[in-house]
Amino acid sequence: MAAVTQPFVLRWGIISTGRISMEFVKDLLVDPKTRGTEDVVHVVQTVGSRSTEKAVEFIAKYAAGDPSISAYGTYDEVYADKNVDAVYIGTPHTLHYENARDALNAGKHVLCEKATTSNAAETKTLIALAKKKGLFFMEALWTRFHPLTLEVKKIAEEGSLGDPVVLHADLSHDFQIEQLPLTHRMLDPHLGGGALLDLGPYPMFWAVLALYEHPSNKNARPSSVSASIVKTPITGVDSSTSWIVTFSEHLRAQAILSCSMTIPTAAFGATIRYRNGNIIIGTPIFRPKTFTVQYFDKPGSGVVAREETKAFHYVGGGWHYEADEVARCIRDGKLESNLWGHEKTIMVMEIFDEVRRQGGYKLPEGVEKVH
Repeated sequence: MAAVTQPFVLRWGIISTGRISMEFVKDLLVDPKTRGTEDVVHVVQTVGSRSTEKAVEFIAKYAAGDPSISAYGTYDEVYADKNVDAVYIGTPHTLHYENARDALNAGKHVLCEKATTSNAAETKTLIALAKKKGLFFMEALWTRFHPLTLEVKKIAEEGSLGDPVVLHADLSHDFQIEQLPLTHRMLDPHLGGGALLDLGPYPMFWAVLALYEHPSNKNARPSSVSASIVKTPITGVDSSTSWIVTFSEHLRAQAILSCSMTIPTAAFGATIRYRNGNIIIGTPIFRPKTFTVQYFDKPGSGVVAREETKAFHYVGGGWHYEADEVARCIRDGKLESNLWGHEKTIMVMEIFDEVRRQGGYKLPEGVEKVH
């Protein structure tokens, strides 16, 4: 009789007790079998906050007060805990560099929320450190690992639609910024506030998936980036940003991307346009549950001869898929994910640096730790 293989167990340390950490922890506690995962299991080992009380409160609220989870009033205690294999970083962008650096220096694998850091130089430094120490590092671009995304990629690349020509993607949300405290993460430039670094990774993600990853692009970087920023007079961070990413070396395609924190998101979500049809991603584009493929009756006609909509259902919020990827990569001794590797993370951060440069949005002195 064949031996039963036990699932790989990954023990997590959670940095920060904000909303995104709450979503991630709730998903870690969902039974993996509900999504057909039997090879990996997740354990919340520790939670770190700015006070032990906050960590205890977080565990009580989102982890059923599990007494086996250690509550720490500092992040350093999480990094130092010998029972932690991997650290999830859910702090504001401008703290990611120091948090991830400290975790890596303590010998922990890292899953770091997006935007990965304040700039590309910080991201490159972290990746170099992770490689030097033989540790896994990944940006938490959770949408990349959803079953829907994997299916979109398959259809986008199988050939019947042809090569992509234009992609439109928007993620916006009316944060009612006039009513927010100036210290709120969306308004405070010291926290990397503004639409781009908070909302921008998602429109950018669909451009990477549909254009950069497309086989016809042959892994070519964008040939140009053109950007425009509207700043809020409240604190000077970007309130609305748009940017065009052009791939002209092999693909001859453009992504027209936008984000805003003063209006609701666009109804079109993410739309990928081909000569032979369209792929329309449902909203919200960070966690779509449906997408529609339109096939034209003949190339370039715009007449939809056939339309297929696919829907996806799973238990939880969708963050567990990226956690599964981290666990499998660590189990297999990988330092980066094949689906969302270091090169893509660096490219996105370099594009965001260029968008901010063209839009004249500089972070305050001292925020960027590496230049």
